[in-house]
Amino acid sequence: MGLADLWGHHWVGILLAASLLTMWSPPAAAQFTTDANPLTITQELLSRPTILISQAVVIEQREQVTLYCDTKDTNVTIHWFSNDLPVVFHERMLLSTDGKTLTILPVRREDSAPYRCQAQGFHQAQSSDSVFLTVNYGPDPFEIKVDSGVSSGGVVEVTEGSTVTFSVETQSHPPPDYSWFFHNNSTPSSTKRTVTIQAVSMEHEGMYRCLVSNSATHLLRLGALQVRVLEMLPKPHIVSSSLTPVENASSVTLTCQTSRKVTAVLWFLRGQALLPSEHLVLSADNRSLVIHGLQRDDTGPYECEVWSRGSQARSKPLMLTISYGPDRVDITSGAASGAVGTIQAELNSSLTLQCQAESQPGAKFYWTLEHSSAVYVGEQLIIEALTWEYEGIYNCTASNPVTHLARSASVLVRVAGPRSSLSARVIAGIALGILTLVTLSTGLGYFLCNRNARRFSSKKVEDPIQEGATPTSAEGPRAVSCSTPGWHSLSLDWPRPMYANLPEPEGQVGVKKVLPPGPPEQFYEKDLPSAPPRNYSHSPRKPLPKVAVDPSVPTLPKGNMESNYEVLVSPEYSIYCQIIP
Repeated sequence: MGLADLWGHHWVGILLAASLLTMWSPPAAAQFTTDANPLTITQELLSRPTILISQAVVIEQREQVTLYCDTKDTNVTIHWFSNDLPVVFHERMLLSTDGKTLTILPVRREDSAPYRCQAQGFHQAQSSDSVFLTVNYGPDPFEIKVDSGVSSGGVVEVTEGSTVTFSVETQSHPPPDYSWFFHNNSTPSSTKRTVTIQAVSMEHEGMYRCLVSNSATHLLRLGALQVRVLEMLPKPHIVSSSLTPVENASSVTLTCQTSRKVTAVLWFLRGQALLPSEHLVLSADNRSLVIHGLQRDDTGPYECEVWSRGSQARSKPLMLTISYGPDRVDITSGAASGAVGTIQAELNSSLTLQCQAESQPGAKFYWTLEHSSAVYVGEQLIIEALTWEYEGIYNCTASNPVTHLARSASVLVRVAGPRSSLSARVIAGIALGILTLVTLSTGLGYFLCNRNARRFSSKKVEDPIQEGATPTSAEGPRAVSCSTPGWHSLSLDWPRPMYANLPEPEGQVGVKKVLPPGPPEQFYEKDLPSAPPRNYSHSPRKPLPKVAVDPSVPTLPKGNMESNYEVLVSPEYSIYCQIIP
């Protein structure tokens, strides 16, 4: 290393030592003395300043305050801080020439803050402790507020039955005291900032006052409010001009009706404020709402709200029932969801047809089958067992009794299966013919039996009860007996009869009975009454033998040619007796 390099390093060391002496501050007891040697320096440390304040608590706009920064050092600069920020001086602040005295005249609420001063010397500074300046103020002027009332010319209107809260908002330090006076009472009713009255009535109407005071500033503020209680509005109701509006066929007018005088009417659709349009038109006073070109989605709900001096009431929601349809008609089969046009089903299987159509009110459905006059009513057509007669085109018609509209759809039903040689109609015809023949035969038999019975009952033989006959034998009659109750048999020794006129019984007409010649066994019983006795037989009667009639014997009338019996006085069955030879 050369001589020049050694000389350069020497001067670098000297400059570095001087720089360290400049940046380092020795303790206050240390003292540097400068002499001919430029590296020797002597300096004293700064002392900590203090703040003196004329009064720490002052009243806004009434007093002033003076702050003094006390320091023993000289040749220092004084700086002021408020809230740890440099003080921004304004017209109310005065600063002495040496910067140690700060005067605020007059004080305001924004001057309330901690203050400190700082003494700045050569390459060093010292700050004082903070002092707090408190400024008392208020209460400021205020107004009484009501959360649920409406102000009208210095009067607040509240609704009867509502909940009302009175409150006061004011600025004050320290916090103020509150005193509420209701209805000109001298005794405070409350000492809180807010007062709530539940279920306001007419008794709560009047003047409300609130006195706010500050014990530090000795200021008082009084607020007053006139309260008017409005009678509760009854709920309005909406009246529709049509009870059965029809889509696209008419317009509907809705009227908001109320028994009170109101100042405003508002309309709501589906819970939102209604916006008028060409479709929804409001009248000048908003009392009526006209719906033009009614659509099925205009059902609502609709509400109207009335206002009267702060009181309000809203109607119940009104839903419109708009009739429309029927729309397109679809026919479905069984579990299938889509519409069908042709259905093929097995013979003797079941078939269910479903008819659907959107309609309000619900449509009525009518089913018809081609070449048949029968009409089936209902949404479903159920065929339990398919036969060939059910094959064909089925038509379903949906009709709306309100809109007077009808639409229809059809489906072709085909039956698959073997065909019989005789159709069901032919078999049914044969069965019907057989049934008719049996019915006619039964009726004819009944008619013939009934006619014979009537013929017997209608015959009136005018013969006497007993026929006088003079027996030729002295023996006389042997016995008379009745074999069964109601029917009698007569056993006689029957000689050759002799004819004679019988005397006429009292109260009766005598009739001759002419017996033809011949043995008694040639006489047979005649037809009996319609209610035959026991042991009676309907076997054919044997024909009577032809006999010669004596011309001297009177003949029987033609009406009695078939009768071989005397006419009975009493037509009781028990009187008849069978003739036994």
